[in-house]
Amino acid sequence: MPVINFSYGDLCSLLGEEVPASTLMERMPLIGADMHETEGGTDEMSVEFFPDRPDLYCVEGLARAMRAFLDIEPGMAEYDTEDTDIEAYVDASVADVRPVFLCAAVFGVEITDALLRSLMELQEKLHITIGRKRSKLAIGIHDLDRVVPPFTYRAADPRSVRFVPLGKEEEWDLDEILEKHEKGREYAHLLEGRDRYPLLEDSQGSVLSFPPVINGALTAVTTETRNLLVDVTGLDRKAVKGALDIVVTALAERGGSIGTVHMKGASEFDSPDLSPESRSFSLSECERFLGIELGPEGAAEALRRMGLDALTEGDAVHVEIPSTRLDIMHTVDLYEDVAAGYGFDRFGGGYSLDQTVGRTLPSVSFSDSVRDIMIGLGFTEIVTLTLSNEREEFGISGLPETDPVRLLNPITEDHTCLRAYLMPSLMRILRRNKHRDLPQRIFEVGTVVRDGRRSERLCIMSTASKVPFTEMKSVTEAVMRELAPEHSVETCDYPVFVPGRGAHLSVDGRYVGIFGEVSPKVVTDFDINHPVSVAEIELDGFIAGSGGRLL
Repeated sequence: MPVINFSYGDLCSLLGEEVPASTLMERMPLIGADMHETEGGTDEMSVEFFPDRPDLYCVEGLARAMRAFLDIEPGMAEYDTEDTDIEAYVDASVADVRPVFLCAAVFGVEITDALLRSLMELQEKLHITIGRKRSKLAIGIHDLDRVVPPFTYRAADPRSVRFVPLGKEEEWDLDEILEKHEKGREYAHLLEGRDRYPLLEDSQGSVLSFPPVINGALTAVTTETRNLLVDVTGLDRKAVKGALDIVVTALAERGGSIGTVHMKGASEFDSPDLSPESRSFSLSECERFLGIELGPEGAAEALRRMGLDALTEGDAVHVEIPSTRLDIMHTVDLYEDVAAGYGFDRFGGGYSLDQTVGRTLPSVSFSDSVRDIMIGLGFTEIVTLTLSNEREEFGISGLPETDPVRLLNPITEDHTCLRAYLMPSLMRILRRNKHRDLPQRIFEVGTVVRDGRRSERLCIMSTASKVPFTEMKSVTEAVMRELAPEHSVETCDYPVFVPGRGAHLSVDGRYVGIFGEVSPKVVTDFDINHPVSVAEIELDGFIAGSGGRLL
């Protein structure tokens, strides 16, 4: 989720009054935020916001929201716009490249280091989130005094235009930017397959921006900048408009005056349009949905506390929604704002953690208990793939061959069937970790498929400079004492074991597992450098409801 960093003093100056830091840290999470820890004695604060509120991705937007939420200035913030003679022409050539283009001017902004940092962070967070890493929209912020309107947004031949991109000192054409510039290489895929690229120029042919890749160095914003041009290009008009409105209102929070740009092309209109959207909903439906009784004025107050304007008429609640609130798409989103404005901390009543009739399967509970046993014995749990191959399952492992479930179209030679044992999977783990420190003591509780049926197994494995039979025997019997106190041990002559150092586990005359020292040939075939001991136990028969016992 997006994290914004700011100073407490800067936030208070935007709020218009000094609010105790403890109050801010207590109240901010109630509008959808997670407070990050801040170092004692510092003015810096860090807040992580839910991704559905892009209007809060900067300290200016946060201040606007908190003024309403703390009842300093409840209701919708209003921003005046002034007419200008600035024009921007959208050429038809961009229709198949990047068709949506909107822009606005902002005058009289004092660009401080704090604002410059906030602007850059806001721009990047909008690019990543609603901009889908610039594929859906890209934002450019320019020094308006360095260029001459009117502006033209068009698609240009990549070799026909040269300019100095941001962060560089030499001119490149558009193809060279995609090949040489860091941002060009990062975002070249967004223009792949195009023979012409989008470009924003002024009346003198000076390049402001090569969206969605890079701005021109000519219009770079500095602390000397006072008048700004904000442009947003993209594929989705609603997202483009929302991003533009968020940026210009953030600048207005810093004292900037928003100027409209007359957009010309297929249609003519002024941008930005900060007009609110009007919605209505039923108060009784909202109260039923939230499970609380608010009354008409209570609902209106809650919405005003969330930065919306509201009035009631009988059961109807009429709402004015700011153009920056991109998260409000359905009536239920207004219900959520009512709940947040009312205060999530005020919702009372108990609730049950068991809200459904579902419950954990006995096999899952049993497997969890087995894991606890193994962790208590000092082993580390691993989880491996259920896919394996016949060579390692039966060829080099020395385990009895079964009829495996084979894949019809395996992608690699390592994954040609479903595993019938856990032991080969753990041997592969030891092979990949053979350069790690010893001893290595691992286990897995997992599923195998034998004779077309799934079953749960436990595999225990240990490797060290010495792993005697008695060590694995003691571990195995410690586990078996928990699973089945009455069990027996018999000799096992599988090739997987050193002769005379392998054993079968039996319960009520039925084989349930094996353990012992792994044969040096098997260890070598798996490309492992140290001795290995192993145990593998079937678990299905011990689970309650399967004729066994539950821990």
